[in-house]
Amino acid sequence: MLNIFFLGLVSFFTDLSTEMVYPLIPLYLVSAFGVKPSVVGLIEGIAESAASLLKVFSGYLTDRFQKKKLIAFSGYSTGVLYKLVLLAAGSWSGILGARVLDRLGKGVRTAPRDVLVSESADKDKMGKAFGLHKALDMSGAALGLLITFFIMRGMGGGFEYKRMFLISVIPAALGLCMFLFIREKKEPRQMKQREPFWNNLGKVDGQLRLYLVVVFLFTLGNSSNAFLLLRAKDAGFDDVNSILLYFLFNITAAILSMPLGKLSDKIGRKKLLVPGYLLFSVCYLGFVFASNRPAMAAAFLLYGVYTGMITGVERAFVAEISPPELKGTMLGLHSTVAGVALLPASVIAGALWDAYGAAVPFVFGASLSLAAAGILIVFMRNRDVDKIDIE
Repeated sequence: MLNIFFLGLVSFFTDLSTEMVYPLIPLYLVSAFGVKPSVVGLIEGIAESAASLLKVFSGYLTDRFQKKKLIAFSGYSTGVLYKLVLLAAGSWSGILGARVLDRLGKGVRTAPRDVLVSESADKDKMGKAFGLHKALDMSGAALGLLITFFIMRGMGGGFEYKRMFLISVIPAALGLCMFLFIREKKEPRQMKQREPFWNNLGKVDGQLRLYLVVVFLFTLGNSSNAFLLLRAKDAGFDDVNSILLYFLFNITAAILSMPLGKLSDKIGRKKLLVPGYLLFSVCYLGFVFASNRPAMAAAFLLYGVYTGMITGVERAFVAEISPPELKGTMLGLHSTVAGVALLPASVIAGALWDAYGAAVPFVFGASLSLAAAGILIVFMRNRDVDKIDIE
C-alpha cells in the first residue's frame, strides 16, 4: 500500500494545485471576458474531448512498453505548464488553450497511474486501493479550494485571479517530486509482434463492454462541474462562497471514497454503482429546485457522496475485469469514452442553459442518469472478483 500512498500524494498535490485554479476559471471567464454559459460549456467540452483520445492511446503505450511511471510523470508535468499559460492568456481563447493543455496531461497520465495503483494492490482489495488513491486525490482538491477561499476572502474586492494562478505552481511541482518514491513493478516480457489493441477487443468481457456504453450515456448528462459553480452564482452566491460550496463537495468525496471502495470489495461493484447513479439523479434535481443557501449546500454535499460512491469503484471494476495484457488500454478506453461524451454534454448543457434557463440542463442530466441506472439494474451481473471469467 506504500506505493499507492505515494501515488495518492502525487494526485494530492496535483489536485491541490488544480483546484486552486479550476473553480476560478468559469468565474474568471465571466468577470474578465464577459462570456456566456454556452462559451464556458464549449471551452470545457473541447478541453475534455480533445484529450480523450490520448487516454486510450496512453493506455495502449503503457501495455506496449511497460513504462508506466515515465508516462504518468510526463502527463503530470503539464500541470506546471498549464498555470503558466493561464498567466499569459489575454482572451477566452487563451483560457481554452490552457485548459486543453491541462486535459492533455490528464489524458496521458490517467491510464498508467491507474495501472500502477492496480498492480500495487491485492486482488481482493482493489476497491480499497482505488478508494485510498481517490481519497488523497479529493483531499488535495479540498485543501486547494480551502486555500483559495481564505485568500479570496482576505483580499475582498482586490482579489487577483492571476496571483492565484502563479501560487498554484508550487504544489504542482511538489507532486512531481513524489515520483522519486514510487516503485514500478517490472515483469519480464517477450519481444514479439503485437497486434493493434482493437484486434483484441473480442477478449474483453461483455459486462465491461456494457459498462462502457452506460458510461457514455451517463456522461452525456454529466456536464462540466463548471456549471455547478455557475448555478451557485445564479442562485445568489458570490464568488467566494461558491468556492466554499465546491470545497464541501470535495471534502465529502475525500472522506467517503476509501470506506465505500472497501465496501464494494465486500458486496460487489453493482451494489454501489447503481445507487450512485440514482443518487446523481436526485442530486441534479436538487440543483434544479435549490432556492436557498442550505438547499444548495445540500446539493453539493450529495454530489460529494455520489463521487465517493462511483469514481474509485468504477476504476476498480474496469481494472479487475480487464484482460491482464489489456488493462492499461481498457482503463484508458474507459476514460476516453467519458471524455468523448463530455464535449456534447457540456455544449448541450450550455445551449439548454442559454435557451431555457439554468434548471433544464440539470433535468436533462438527471434523466440520463436514471436511464443509466436502469440499464445496470437489468443487464449488469453483480459478481465476485474471484468468479470473473474473461470471455
